[in-house]
Amino acid sequence: EVQLVESGGGLVQPGGSLRLSCAASGFTFRTYAMSWVRQAPGKGLEWVSGISSSGRTADYVDSVKGRFTISRDNAKNTLYLQMNSLKTEDTAVYYCATGWPPNYGLITSRAQAGQGTQVTVSS
Repeated sequence: EVQLVESGGGLVQPGGSLRLSCAASGFTFRTYAMSWVRQAPGKGLEWVSGISSSGRTADYVDSVKGRFTISRDNAKNTLYLQMNSLKTEDTAVYYCATGWPPNYGLITSRAQAGQGTQVTVSS
């Protein structure tokens, strides 16, 4: 059974930083591309970043380019998202997901179950 557990969210002031982690289990992590997806209050799911299985290739939504960095440690089965220069519009629940692009249906199910990690950017 695929399990993804996000952590590292919290309350931070504008301009601050956070590092999200996603612990993966139940599948061969090193063979999967991975993504981070977020859902802001009252809005739909938004793809934030994706990374290839090897970690050599990554991409970002325009609004976070130059501020966020995705990475992975295949030895630790863990996905990361380093978020710098945070803005109020980054406030959302963040989810990690298998695939790039990710399976949005699976993320919706996890959102309904209250999973993900909350990031709140506020002064």
